[in-house]
Amino acid sequence: MGRGFYTIMAAQFFSSLADNALLIVAIALLIELHAPAYLTPMLKFVFVLFYVTLAPFVGAFADSMPKGRVMFISNTVKIIGCGLLFFSSHQYFALAAYAVVGLGAAAYSPAKYGILTELLPPEKLVIANGWIEALTVTSIVLGTVLGGILITPAVSAVLLEFQFSFAETAVGASIFLIAMIYGIAAIFNLYIPNTGIDHRILKKDPLFLVREFTHCFQLLWRDKLGQISLAVTTLFWGAGATLQFIVLEWAEVALNYPLNQAAQLQGVFAVGVAIGAIGAAKLISLRQSVKVIPLGIAMGLVVMAMIFVNELWIAIALLILMGGLAGFFVVPMNALLQHRGYILMGAGHSIAVQNFNENLSILSMLLLYAALILFDVHIYVVIVLFGLFVSTIMAVIRYWHILNQRKEDSLHLIGAIKPNTRRAVK
Repeated sequence: MGRGFYTIMAAQFFSSLADNALLIVAIALLIELHAPAYLTPMLKFVFVLFYVTLAPFVGAFADSMPKGRVMFISNTVKIIGCGLLFFSSHQYFALAAYAVVGLGAAAYSPAKYGILTELLPPEKLVIANGWIEALTVTSIVLGTVLGGILITPAVSAVLLEFQFSFAETAVGASIFLIAMIYGIAAIFNLYIPNTGIDHRILKKDPLFLVREFTHCFQLLWRDKLGQISLAVTTLFWGAGATLQFIVLEWAEVALNYPLNQAAQLQGVFAVGVAIGAIGAAKLISLRQSVKVIPLGIAMGLVVMAMIFVNELWIAIALLILMGGLAGFFVVPMNALLQHRGYILMGAGHSIAVQNFNENLSILSMLLLYAALILFDVHIYVVIVLFGLFVSTIMAVIRYWHILNQRKEDSLHLIGAIKPNTRRAVK
């Protein structure tokens, strides 16, 4: 893959490690501030809010300069968000500070994925996505574990004994350590190679960018392969973000686990995603990517089995299976979406459209989940509804793809018959 690719992977690893550790620490901060339970999923909501609201602009921003520089600027914004979170003394100020971290992440994402299409040929995209998703998932595992460790009472006591002169609480010290990890990611960003792509923006007018984004949005949804891959990844990320919080609540009810131990179960799910991602990278080519859609249906059905689990070893096996199915079907679909988007509109714009759809799904599903928590719906009922929803939507997407194939076959048949008919008339 070359040194440039591995530099990108290192930068992504540390940035994602900090993202996931910070989520757990931010949840602990809300608990420390005596925030109501329904505000916990709102952390993720405010984090992805800028992905949606700035979608018309972040793609153009990612394409306006070398993507390593974009990633450096974005990580700097995340560090600023950590600083604001460090000084948060009220639950809503904490949410606002975490939203600033989301602002940095929103600008980071198009550059992170877009540079792959600039750096690598299409035939290597599935492999590259498999590796970068596996590494990202590894950072998710280590990040959630790190976040859980940092809020463990024994570690918190050590942090306080270390006597950070600037931190009054262990949560504050944890936030400072996470900001340092973002700093390491930013250093790697400086060494990402310039791919030589022309980064001049033809127009900077906001209204033009909105119209251009709308055009790209419609273009990708009208493309027969683009619409299927976009629908799958949109569902996956919405479901995945919601599942993070479902696992935390489920672990407390089914296994009597506190937050720091429940966070480690999130890491177990991520291990499964890594296994599935690596398997997909080795076994599925770009041409075969749509064949993995039925695994999404299976994943929804497996999720519902969580309501029968009350032992740790069964929980671990189930979470790994769920993660494996998720990783195996999302990596090829993500690679297909990147390839179609790059051909149709360019890397940055394509990823921005993808982020808009996926994060709109996250916002919608998290709002629904928060509403269910607010109305005190039992977590087992939530799990069953969630699993049925995922399986049903994936089945609809599969049927949608079959209809697209039938239409395409019909057009090919018409094209094959017409020339013969003309020759017969002559």
